[in-house]
Amino acid sequence: MSQGGGTPSAASGGNPTNILQHGGKVFIQRDYSDGTSVKFHTRLPAELDGMIERHVFEATINRLNEFYAEAEEGSCGTYCEGCIGCITAYLIYMCSETHYEKTLRKISKFVASQNERIYNPKGLQLIDPTFRGLRVIEITIFDRPGRT
Repeated sequence: MSQGGGTPSAASGGNPTNILQHGGKVFIQRDYSDGTSVKFHTRLPAELDGMIERHVFEATINRLNEFYAEAEEGSCGTYCEGCIGCITAYLIYMCSETHYEKTLRKISKFVASQNERIYNPKGLQLIDPTFRGLRVIEITIFDRPGRT
């Protein structure tokens, strides 16, 4: 059974298929409106409203989207990297990181710094999307307003 009954549009706004909530967790879904590249929806979930400022949340997600676009970007260096990998029967990857791996490491550092500076003090924990197979961004809610 599918929700939404069609392709979500930017004008639909509160499409329930974009954000799922389960207990103390909120999941930000991938945005497939521009194809299959890794990109996440930037709309602040209602569950986080009042817990974090909209512009801060959107800035975090936009920066993550920029990192993933950078990781998937083809350049002369990435093509040479692939050719050298092929020539060396991919043994080169035992000694060096690919451009994609380096960018994923930058993303992990970014998520850790965002948690330390912004999310953890607000009772939230942003989970690195690579731990969820790049399918969702998981945000764990530690403190809910009004709960003791």
